[in-house]
Amino acid sequence: MPRALITGITGQDGLYLSELLLSKGYEVFGLIRGQNNPKFDLVRETVPGVKLLTGDLTDLSSLIRALEVAQPDEVYNLGAISFVAYSWENAMLTSDVTGKGVLNILEAVRLYSGDDPSRVRFYQASSSEMFGKVQEVPQRESTLLWPRSPYGVAKVFGHYMTINYRESYGMHASSGILFNHESPRRGFEFVTRKVSNAVARISLGLQDGITMGNLDAKRDWGFAGDYVEAMWLMLQQDEADDYVISTGVTHSIRDLLEVAFARVGIDDWERFVTQDPRFMRPAEVELLIGDSTKAKDKLGWEPKVGFAELVEMMVDNDLELQRAQGSR
Repeated sequence: MPRALITGITGQDGLYLSELLLSKGYEVFGLIRGQNNPKFDLVRETVPGVKLLTGDLTDLSSLIRALEVAQPDEVYNLGAISFVAYSWENAMLTSDVTGKGVLNILEAVRLYSGDDPSRVRFYQASSSEMFGKVQEVPQRESTLLWPRSPYGVAKVFGHYMTINYRESYGMHASSGILFNHESPRRGFEFVTRKVSNAVARISLGLQDGITMGNLDAKRDWGFAGDYVEAMWLMLQQDEADDYVISTGVTHSIRDLLEVAFARVGIDDWERFVTQDPRFMRPAEVELLIGDSTKAKDKLGWEPKVGFAELVEMMVDNDLELQRAQGSR
């Protein structure tokens, strides 16, 4: 039975990846920060087969202890402070967790692996936010990185540190440069879930409108459940490498609003939406669209869920949640 350790187990990717690995017969361990973590019960209920360990990406000794207990064949580092807007408010903490945390887990894996540095296969969750002020369209593995947020800068550090450990020590360390991927499990602070939840509440008469930032920013949105399969495929390859994971299709925030409101039968959505400068980024990333040809050719990976289907899935989920809360 293969064994895997996942950091960031409480996020949408951690939950979907856990389900995938459990379905493939893995023994799965999840790293969770703090014994009183409010998401502890969520993980227990969603993926009861996962064994939870306490640890912190900023604490190397806790990572080594977790590795000694889990004895993994594969490590998936999904842990990060991943809300981009927050990274301007606390750039140092974001750098410590999202950037230096990658160094800590890489070093822990290297020390744990001993004389055979490639025996534990490592996955780093890199991000399309690393491209920032994009230097070519679409973005591919060779595109110059130009991050536009403290989060993006931290991700660049982790990305290059993963490459460095691969090249310096011979570790089987791969990075997935994942473009925006969403799901009904997305946190409410993210724009896609903010929209799907607000639309559900507006349609039920529970909310009057929604306040947004830049409606013209464009993103390459896919389904998180599809993207975790690409993570797993990377660690099944003989050689470690870096891969862009994306749909290759871009949509604006306006498109997101249009599809979400249409799902509940509202066509004139503009009357429900206002803009506020508080929700504008200090340095905006205007257009992200990925070229995942390499992943298709080498991994055999392609996205299955399209943009409209994804948005409708999220709206339907939030409608169900709101109705369930109302019936209590």
